[in-house]
Amino acid sequence: MSSHTSDEARVIPLRPHAARPAARPAARPPQPPAPLPREPLWRDLVGDVLRRERLAQERTLKDVAEAARISMPYLSEVERGRKEASSEVLAAAARALGLNLGDLLTRVHGELVRVTARHPAGGRGATSSRFDGLCLAA
Repeated sequence: MSSHTSDEARVIPLRPHAARPAARPAARPPQPPAPLPREPLWRDLVGDVLRRERLAQERTLKDVAEAARISMPYLSEVERGRKEASSEVLAAAARALGLNLGDLLTRVHGELVRVTARHPAGGRGATSSRFDGLCLAA
């Protein structure tokens, strides 16, 4: 009692033959959209500002780390943007460089504005907000 029906016999078309669209030639696959410029990370900007200030003062990483009472390897990681430093660590590093936390954040904000000004699509230039400053919530 074997049934030798072909696979075609089991297929029930959803549309009549005449209503089926003609086979289209193979189209190119759609191209992905161009990637947007990478937004800068806060930790990268903070690290850049800390390193630039330390080098401007001609101080060593060891000297600043000791003055800030944080480990030299950790400060190095912060400067390279590898670690998200707490506000306490940032304040200590800023103080060791003769800055307060507000000075550090102002410089980082300036760097953020400078970097994002190069990428107006999706950056700050696209908004018409009257609030143009940095806002931090405690």
